[in-house]
Amino acid sequence: MAVPLALIAFWPTPVDRPIGGALARVLGYLHRHGIPAWVDYAFVEASANVALFIPVGVVAALAFPRWRFWQVVAFGFAVSGCIENCQGLFLPARFASPIDLIVNTVGTVLGAVLALLWRRQTRQPN
Repeated sequence: MAVPLALIAFWPTPVDRPIGGALARVLGYLHRHGIPAWVDYAFVEASANVALFIPVGVVAALAFPRWRFWQVVAFGFAVSGCIENCQGLFLPARFASPIDLIVNTVGTVLGAVLALLWRRQTRQPN
């Protein structure tokens, strides 16, 4: 989990740059065929960031079972904050985004909830 996250987070250029044109064409096609206009590049990017951090929440919650929910969320927030700061400081083609910090943390929350549900399900007697 850490390697793909690090590759995406610290790639010197935005990882979606090679597919930007194709993504715009796909979104245009989808909009012409009924997908709402709010499903745009920003929505896709935010959704991808949420998906990227779901495993962070799952793994943190399962790896540290004594942590409270808020501690798992704080961990995801801290990881995201470190990533955003490094992008802003060391990667000139990338930029730090408070929106990314928020949606990454949302992904951590969803992952922690999934881990909590899984843990409860596996503890129940058959």
